[in-house]
Amino acid sequence: MSQIITPEKVAAANSAALDTLATVSSLGLTSVERLAALNLNTARAGLTDAAANLEALSAIKDPQALVSFVQGLAEPAMASAVAYVRSVYGIAVDCGEELNKIVDAQLAELNKVVVAMLDEVSKSAPAGSDVAVAAVKSAIAAANETYGSVAKATKQVVALADVSVPAGTAVKSARKAVKKAA
Repeated sequence: MSQIITPEKVAAANSAALDTLATVSSLGLTSVERLAALNLNTARAGLTDAAANLEALSAIKDPQALVSFVQGLAEPAMASAVAYVRSVYGIAVDCGEELNKIVDAQLAELNKVVVAMLDEVSKSAPAGSDVAVAAVKSAIAAANETYGSVAKATKQVVALADVSVPAGTAVKSARKAVKKAA
């Protein structure tokens, strides 16, 4: 009877786990780096806009021009906020997609290992146990199919959300609110 778990298999599994950890860590750092760059660029743009707005504000002489100026500030601010949220969402979606690829690869590898172990165990199992092994393999196949269906449905929901929420919705709502307030 051959060994199911050998030192070589344990070493290979540990090496694969370390590779996956390095990949996930790199993905996390890349996402944090993207978020930091986005935040710095957003802060820089905000400071530039604030300086320009203060300069324009200091040039205003009459109250009607002040009201018009203040009303004009809401739409660009909302557009910037929506753009920022969309960028954060994009980074999160990209990170999630990459993590899903890693999880899918890990599950595929786990399935191969479990099936190989079942095959190995079934070689030395008593007569008649082939039915139990077949049942376990069938359960694994059903679980994989269910996972695939859930993953596909999740991707469809995310795609639908991306398409269903137009970029200008928040800006249009803000524009209406500003007009009502005026």
